[in-house]
Amino acid sequence: MTRYQLHIPAQKGTGWHIIASPQQGQTKQITFSLLRLEMENEYEGQSNGETVAVLLFGLIDAEVDGKRWCFIGQRRDVFSGKAFALYIPPNARFRIHAHSFVEMAFGSVLAPLGGEPKLITPDQVKSRSVGIFNWRRDIDDIVDASFPAKRLLVGETRNPPGNWSSYPPHKHEEENPPFETKMEEVYHFRIFPPTGFAIQTIYTEDGELNEAIIVKDGDTVVIPKGYHPVAAPPGYAVYYLWFLASEVRRMFVKFDPNHEWVNAAEGTMKEYQRWLS
Repeated sequence: MTRYQLHIPAQKGTGWHIIASPQQGQTKQITFSLLRLEMENEYEGQSNGETVAVLLFGLIDAEVDGKRWCFIGQRRDVFSGKAFALYIPPNARFRIHAHSFVEMAFGSVLAPLGGEPKLITPDQVKSRSVGIFNWRRDIDDIVDASFPAKRLLVGETRNPPGNWSSYPPHKHEEENPPFETKMEEVYHFRIFPPTGFAIQTIYTEDGELNEAIIVKDGDTVVIPKGYHPVAAPPGYAVYYLWFLASEVRRMFVKFDPNHEWVNAAEGTMKEYQRWLS
């Protein structure tokens, strides 16, 4: 039994749900919340810190400190295209009006005041394919290091059935740039079909953490430290939304030395594929 609360099962019901937070003891920096609204319902709130709100699915109007956007949304679920998102500065008032059933994910972290509310549209989301063969996955960077945020990095990862991600295993728990940066992380999962599962592993070199978590649709995992690869079983696609918080907002990771050789092998395999084509 570890002293960390890593796995938070899915919470049902409409309204505002705080899933993980420093106040609840699961994290040190990130507050992760979900908002579910029935059609024509509204929610008003205020950001306690720098916040990125990702529209998982649905159609909304949004207002942040008097700045309005109407009829935001285009995908029917998280496996169907890129996301819309809102950047909400610290201490900002916001309002969400639902034109359909809506689900949004909010990641917040304490940060200096300032910044402007922004709508992030799918054409601004940067997509990349990472890995090869059965560790290939698709990543959408919603808020990357080029975005004028202060402490957050945000994105979505999709594993095809049977594939691994966050692989080779890497960690980001020590401040040692350019080799590694200290970043707390939260993963929020969806599975397709939703009756499936994923495997989230978290382990440290000293053995303090050595966990294999069966993750179901709607579950959340907190990653305070350690290597943290994810596996999708055959027959099930796996999605996870990730929020990273740090002071420097630069993604330097350390790969597990026992498995880092896979990176070199990947380059060789890609070169061989190009040669065959």
